[in-house]
Amino acid sequence: MGKHNKISADNLSTRPVNESAAEYHIPVLLTETVEGLRINPDGVYVDCTFGGGGHSKAVLAQLSEKGKLIVFDQDEDTRKNLPAGQAGLPDDDRVVFVPHNFRHLKRFLRLHHITSVDGIMADLGVSSHQFDEAERGFSIRFDAALDMRMDQRQALTAFDVVNTYTEQQLHKLFEQYGEVTNAKTLAKTIVQVRSSTSLKTIESFKNALREIVKGNPNKYFAQVFQALRIEVNDELGALREMLEQVPALLKPGGRVAIITFHSLEDRLVKNFFRRGTFDEPDTNPFINDEPVNTLKIITKKPVVASDKEMKQNSRSRSAKLRVAEKVMLV
Repeated sequence: MGKHNKISADNLSTRPVNESAAEYHIPVLLTETVEGLRINPDGVYVDCTFGGGGHSKAVLAQLSEKGKLIVFDQDEDTRKNLPAGQAGLPDDDRVVFVPHNFRHLKRFLRLHHITSVDGIMADLGVSSHQFDEAERGFSIRFDAALDMRMDQRQALTAFDVVNTYTEQQLHKLFEQYGEVTNAKTLAKTIVQVRSSTSLKTIESFKNALREIVKGNPNKYFAQVFQALRIEVNDELGALREMLEQVPALLKPGGRVAIITFHSLEDRLVKNFFRRGTFDEPDTNPFINDEPVNTLKIITKKPVVASDKEMKQNSRSRSAKLRVAEKVMLV
């Protein structure tokens, strides 16, 4: 899951087509995230969403030679952003790159003989770099295959979703993941037109649906694309699985910092930090078995970008950072 600059449905349509590499490598809420982690120079840290490496570079700058940083990213393209080592060496032996989804956090840490860490961070969403690669099919600005896979090794594409899902399934995902105002009409229209019209490309998909667009077309399709992207990559499922592994992996005093870009993600993070579980509480009045939460919330309210950062980087305006700490149980 690349992380250079994250983009929400609200601001996707306003982005210029050509951006410099320096601009799309600007990490969001950088200082706030690193300060929130309260870095131990000799510690072990995990960046779940390596992307352009901005947050990783800032953490590495505070680590000693004994420190270690494990970086996850399912997009193979991000490997080229790995930092150079000290003293001009081509690689930094403090860094371990894991080319897989962060939902497999515990498994790959164990493969590298790591059972506990001092900090975990994640900067969720899609990178500008991924949006700017037309062939990836993430952006409404280009005509390309309706793809949207962050991990090119997986089979399911956005075209598969619109071409095979039932009307009910499409209605649910557009309503829940994209908050599309006429999700029911959209789902019905897709099912009707796909039998006679190919929806394999972005332009053919948009053209087939122009008659039912509500409001600003760019914003409307940005919401539709957000819903498809979340479904294709199972973004919320992966986030849930990663969060559930955090308490057991963190050392006492270790911290987790998560940056979200839409309300669905933020709600999951907020609720998990608050309760330490996604399990529903038992409603049996004779059972008083409250799950023990080993996480203490550090950010009572989500940290948002300053006015200065929002002016310099418009994509930061929808970012929310939440931080929690593993506590010792008495």
